[in-house]
Amino acid sequence: MAGGIFNRLFYYLFFVYLASSFAGLQVFVRGRLLLSSKPHPDDAAATARWLVSQNSWGILSTISSDFGGAPFGNVVSFSDGPPGKGRGTPYFYLTTLDPTARYAISDERASFTLSEYPIGTCGKIDPENPTCAKITLIGKLRQVDPNSKEVEFAKTSLFSKHAEMKKWPKDHDFRFYKLVIENIFLIDWFGGPKPLTVDQYLHFKLDELTSMK
Repeated sequence: MAGGIFNRLFYYLFFVYLASSFAGLQVFVRGRLLLSSKPHPDDAAATARWLVSQNSWGILSTISSDFGGAPFGNVVSFSDGPPGKGRGTPYFYLTTLDPTARYAISDERASFTLSEYPIGTCGKIDPENPTCAKITLIGKLRQVDPNSKEVEFAKTSLFSKHAEMKKWPKDHDFRFYKLVIENIFLIDWFGGPKPLTVDQYLHFKLDELTSMK
């Protein structure tokens, strides 16, 4: 009798734990609803686009002209598109008063690194654990043509996720930049980096993620 009560209590608590865990993943982060789970590790393109669409900041590294060409990593906010409409290309709102944009003028080479950890879906494992996904996008950091339609997309993308940017000082000459991706380094499981081409990454349909819930 006591054993039966114990078993029922155990399963009840276990169910409550699962339900609360699931609910905890369905949260809003800066106005964006996170997916209940990340894509399967075997789907590199889906995982990569999920990481980029769900994150709002990362480490943008450029080649420093102040420190003898040493890599210079800087925490920056970004967006690849309005919520749910990301295109995979990271956009930034930068000023040459900050080293990152200034360095890119003399050397466009750059990389942008993101981790799954800030999303909140790695649980209690260490961020360096291979199952806590991370991605580095390598390419060229370039200013978006101020007279193009793309600059309007960059503006909408960034301001829809980072509303504070609208009030940043006009006299600081902030401009819109993008990372033109040339290579991708993705770790989302054991066994080393996943093969993933830029074409596979950019042509993945973001709306396919919604069917993975």
